[in-house]
Amino acid sequence: MSEVSCRVQIFILLTFGFSMHVSGYEIVPEATIADSPTTLMGVNHIGLSVKDLDKSLAFYQKATGFEVVYRETVTRNVAADKLFGISGIEYETAVLKAPNMLFELTSFSQNAAKKPTRMQAQGPGMTHTCFQSPANRSGYDKFVGQGADVLTRGSAPVDLLGQGVTYAYVYDPEGNMIELEQLDFQRLGRDPRKPEWIENNRDLWMTQVALVTHDLERLTNFYAEIMGFPPYREAEIDSRPTFDDVADIDNLALDVSWFRMSSQSKTLELWEYVNPRTAEFTGNRNVTDFGYSYSIEVGDIQAEYKRMKALGVGFISEPVMFGEFWQVYANDIDGNVFSLRQAVNPDSPYSIPQLEG
Repeated sequence: MSEVSCRVQIFILLTFGFSMHVSGYEIVPEATIADSPTTLMGVNHIGLSVKDLDKSLAFYQKATGFEVVYRETVTRNVAADKLFGISGIEYETAVLKAPNMLFELTSFSQNAAKKPTRMQAQGPGMTHTCFQSPANRSGYDKFVGQGADVLTRGSAPVDLLGQGVTYAYVYDPEGNMIELEQLDFQRLGRDPRKPEWIENNRDLWMTQVALVTHDLERLTNFYAEIMGFPPYREAEIDSRPTFDDVADIDNLALDVSWFRMSSQSKTLELWEYVNPRTAEFTGNRNVTDFGYSYSIEVGDIQAEYKRMKALGVGFISEPVMFGEFWQVYANDIDGNVFSLRQAVNPDSPYSIPQLEG
């Protein structure tokens, strides 16, 4: 067992044996993915498998204003068959560019007869991603204006802790859950979450991979091991009416850990709902299943593939060169879908140094 996993397990044993209303514990407060001894660079994209690409693309483009950087249809492609582990795979994908990452919408022909289902807040799985905005240019207003179905109680996002950050959960047209977070920088002052791109009128950005699990300790240790750095914070939350309002759940109780995936705007959030209890998911989700996935960009995909495989990560294939990236899909210990990516050209505009620069 690695030193990182030992530190995380000791922390959990010391702190998760008792209940408090809102208890936050700093583990390594300044820890980020930059501390990893691996070649991991950060979150390159959020993926979303949808049934109706045209409808979903129109919804997200109008709500976010993100640029569509490319759209393509893939059929009879040997590299795609290998990458997805499906012979004869066919799909259409559209890629939106946020100020700090990519957002990829894909419609697989294999899902034509399937019906999307609404994700529950308590999971399990990758339940949502998060769009942040300044409070005075509210992302909540933009998504609701495009017809998002609001889960959060009331007619406005909720200030959870009275500190000037409001939150709401909404659903897109196919039942995918979205978190909308509005930051009042007049109240927050020189908050490190305020990105420089606001001055260029890019007033909505993406921040989050949110995975909900039946066993937080297990999943936290898994990610600490494969990423090579610890979470920076853990928390236990219960008996907080504002949290109940956001998730529309009475007497909500949950435990959370956070990994900082960039110096500023990206996080990996791991949640375990204690009430209502998160169900255990068994097996692996398919790469084409409706809902979310995400990618971690790396500097050396062959090395990271071998390293993670030795740690027990289950990969769909070996790395495949496809489009702008070397890519390979995998399942985490809970069966969630993620991928590794390495830009063929390090100067690609779709690589993290340029996406975050």
